[in-house]
Amino acid sequence: MLVDAYKRPVKDLRISVTDRCNFRCSYCMPLDEYEWIDKKEILTFEEITRLAKLAIEFGVEKIRLTGGEPLVRQDLPLLVEKLSALKGLKDLCLTTNGALLSERIQALKQSGLRRVNISIDTLDAEKFKRMTKRGDLNKVLEGIFAAKRAGLAPIKLNAVVDRGVNDDDIIPLVEFSREHGFAMRFIEYMDVGNSNNWTSAKLVPKKEIIENIHARYPLREIGRDQGSAPSVDYEFVDGRGDIGVIASVTEPFCGSCTRLRLTADGKIVTCLFSQLGHDVKGLMRGGATDDEVRTFLSSIWRKRTDRYSDERLTALNSATYDPKSHRKIEMISLGG
Repeated sequence: MLVDAYKRPVKDLRISVTDRCNFRCSYCMPLDEYEWIDKKEILTFEEITRLAKLAIEFGVEKIRLTGGEPLVRQDLPLLVEKLSALKGLKDLCLTTNGALLSERIQALKQSGLRRVNISIDTLDAEKFKRMTKRGDLNKVLEGIFAAKRAGLAPIKLNAVVDRGVNDDDIIPLVEFSREHGFAMRFIEYMDVGNSNNWTSAKLVPKKEIIENIHARYPLREIGRDQGSAPSVDYEFVDGRGDIGVIASVTEPFCGSCTRLRLTADGKIVTCLFSQLGHDVKGLMRGGATDDEVRTFLSSIWRKRTDRYSDERLTALNSATYDPKSHRKIEMISLGG
């Protein structure tokens, strides 16, 4: 088993297949002047599959495809087919904004996709357009229900909660998920990247989210899936489903983080809040053997000491935290 400096194993690989996106969500990529990665610098499907295979050898069991918006990547079902065929992979998931999902879900399922996470921060069409800058809520809803009809399960819905923007949407989203059998996940607003102008005033903490829901629909805590999942999960006492909260800010889970990330342009990253990545694409395109790539990957993980969220909470509690003092890789190329 490959473990880092704090004895954390590598079990999850999150792969950004593109930095392109058809939305401009304020918490992820609010800048229209973002400089896109040149297409020739984006990893090919063959390169991604090669790296995924080597990562599985080190203990990776789950792969999540992200973006940008992964469905804007041409021929994505071909990659899903390649990855789903890898021996030892237990779970392959896609995280998407859902806008293109209805027209592509059948091809994705036929290629081996079994699970999907869909971002939806509000059920108010006008607010949705304001938050995404250009999104159509109806297209996202079509994608959600197309995934359900196609038999993908579980279908998880993700909402980033921004105080004064969509914190009043928590209960409507809970009721929507309960009515239709989806698993709802709320995410604390985080200081990802450098351009979302994060402040603690935007944060709605997990405790407040849970109290809000519990007052209307009583909850019972389940905990983290396998002890290491980002979300702390709760089930409704009446048996009608479950919800979860990813509380990176107020309840950091650095101590159990097992996630390795691969950026769209071929950088290995060991934390969502990393300042830099390790260029594995250059190594591969320079003719490196699998053994050389294995050595490269294992060296990065063994030296891993990331504890950014733990350190941020300490700084927040002492009123010394300045999010702009720590330059980070932009969320749009890193994925969630």
